[in-house]
Amino acid sequence: MWGGRYAEGPSAIMAEINASIGFDRKMWRQDIRGSLAHARMLAQVGIITAEDLAAIERGLEQIGQDIAAGNFAFDSTLEDIHLNIEARLTERIGEAGKRLHTGRSRNDQVATDMRLWVRDAMDGLAGQIEDCMRAFVGVAAAHTATLMPGFTHLQPAQPTTLGHHMMAYVEMLSRDLSRMRDARNRLNECPLGAAALCGTGFPIDRHATAAALGFAGPTRNSLDSVASRDFALEFLAACAICATHLSRFAEELVIWTNPSFGFVKLGDGMTTGSSIMPQKRNPDAAELVRGKTGRINGALVGLLTVMKGLALTYAKDMQEDKEGVFDAAESLALCLAATAAMLRDMKPNLNRMAEAAGAGFSTATDLADWLVRELKMPFRDAHHVTGRLVAQAEAMGVDLAGLTLREMQAVEPRMTESVFGVLTPAASAASRTSFGGTAPVNVAMMVQYWQEKLA
Repeated sequence: MWGGRYAEGPSAIMAEINASIGFDRKMWRQDIRGSLAHARMLAQVGIITAEDLAAIERGLEQIGQDIAAGNFAFDSTLEDIHLNIEARLTERIGEAGKRLHTGRSRNDQVATDMRLWVRDAMDGLAGQIEDCMRAFVGVAAAHTATLMPGFTHLQPAQPTTLGHHMMAYVEMLSRDLSRMRDARNRLNECPLGAAALCGTGFPIDRHATAAALGFAGPTRNSLDSVASRDFALEFLAACAICATHLSRFAEELVIWTNPSFGFVKLGDGMTTGSSIMPQKRNPDAAELVRGKTGRINGALVGLLTVMKGLALTYAKDMQEDKEGVFDAAESLALCLAATAAMLRDMKPNLNRMAEAAGAGFSTATDLADWLVRELKMPFRDAHHVTGRLVAQAEAMGVDLAGLTLREMQAVEPRMTESVFGVLTPAASAASRTSFGGTAPVNVAMMVQYWQEKLA
């Protein structure tokens, strides 16, 4: 390609560091789509003939079939997917193939291919996020009133329900879905026709190529078109946040499947054994979801670091945008699939969770609230009284409901028998009826809301 300027080819080291065909071949579908749209536009405005267009279309279709069938030999000396396809096209159809690159550069070509690839990835991941949300909703629908402990600092805090806990992740994933869709909208502008950096003198129709490729319109500044990768950064940020949410749930599964907790069990299909300890059932799928989040976060930080010092416009550093994006998209897709599979596989231990829901004086807040409601006590005074009763129960080795009324009245003489009605985990959970609260009636309402939205 450089024969007009360079007398000698690149050194072996230069060729090795410069080539991207080892990874950017993933964009072959997008590259062919972009080239077809560009060729049709060139024919439409009279830059190439109808005969040239027919030959280009036929040649690109054949190349696509060859690549899909595994019959295309990629050549590392041609550096990237763009030159590999163009060279094979010219080899097959002759002079017409050399006319395809009129009015464009690899700079706008790769920016277009990347946007198309990321957009396709966003659409696929959005569908997977919705499926994962359905899996969480499915568990919640079956367990709107299943008691479990709610934690702060991983210490027992207040009784909640498994359904409410699952629906928390539905809300997180709904924001991930929104971020993915918002990022797609901002991405959806076409750089094709910006050429190397300043546009082109040929009478091209950028609006036509943008429409042909499903973009909302062309990008408005040729320098920005080839110099920016913030669409990829935003995609990686959305992936990293989503992966972080999945990682938090994965961590909970690791904890919950430990026999010391024993809240849920994962089946043989979603766990692994040990090469030396026959009793082991390891939650490796959850651990790998947790671990792959580090890869996705690293891809975001990596591309931010690549872009932070680049003066306008294109620099070869930007070739490093691809591997992290490809890996993050594939890793998140696998994490979403694994999470949905674990949700559909896991079997909650209802008795163990209900038992744990009452541990750690989890109804203490309910006792304080009772003092406020029934005795008109200021909340800070009620907090103090409840604290004294917790200390007394702890010293006696019982829970709050294990104290007698006389023992309670020794701390607060106005206590009545009705206080025991608020000291069960079930009563505690049922009382949290404020909007968004953990009461089973609320959970059922939210389940129905999301079932309808996800239908």
